Amino acid sequence: MTTEQLVEQIKLKNSFLCVGLDVDLNKIPPHLLKEEDPIFAFNKAIIDATHDLCVAYKPNIAFFEAYGLKGWQALEKTISYINENYPEIFTIADAKRGDIGNTSTMYAKAFFEDLAFDSVTIAPYMGKDSVEPFLAFNDKHTILLALTSNQGAFDFQTKLIEGKELYKHVLETSKTYQNSENLMYVVGATKAEYLAEIRTIVPDSFLLVPGVGAQGGNLQEVCKYGMNDQVGLLINSSRGIIYASQGEDFAEAAAKEAKVLQEQMKALL
Repeated sequence: MTTEQLVEQIKLKNSFLCVGLDVDLNKIPPHLLKEEDPIFAFNKAIIDATHDLCVAYKPNIAFFEAYGLKGWQALEKTISYINENYPEIFTIADAKRGDIGNTSTMYAKAFFEDLAFDSVTIAPYMGKDSVEPFLAFNDKHTILLALTSNQGAFDFQTKLIEGKELYKHVLETSKTYQNSENLMYVVGATKAEYLAEIRTIVPDSFLLVPGVGAQGGNLQEVCKYGMNDQVGLLINSSRGIIYASQGEDFAEAAAKEAKVLQEQMKALL
């Protein structure tokens, strides 16, 4: 999917909502555990109920890998279901990969070619030769971890190096990578006050912003400092939407929570 197609969907739906699919069998409605594939059954219901309210889905790969082969098969079925039934939806493999060049190429093939995701999250610590293999794929997007929403972000990401925070070095250096126009960045919603400075470095890039809802991020603050002329934001909510109910009405409850965020986004647009 191209950036232009993503922007079209944002305008069409009056939404820049991304729904995170972090499936924990201990949290999904108990009646689904009777299904042959409870993970996929849960995802399918959530997707069918929310697809008209969001522009992206973000399966967190760890929540599938944790269940071994069955989890990976559920991931395959989930991404195939989205691509076949809602191809206008932007898909994010939240995998946080990052390794030397030939290994990164194989990770990229796994998510871009085999599973046909539109994008994948990448850790930048190993530098250019771990990122550029992902950037080599046409109409695919590499979402670089820049400033994350967890408390541990302060361990390294905001440390000063030559008078400048490390995350700023990451942003500036990444712009020199080959095919850097395919980059997006993760910036946590709990770091909203940093967004104004981030926008001076990457004014045109899309930012994937987790942390709104359960983690305490404020949508209005994020938009105030992070929105650009093409919106330039994908606001992710996971637990606040998908676990809105543990009853048989879980999909309807998820849609209700997604609608609340979509209406707020519509007003901000």
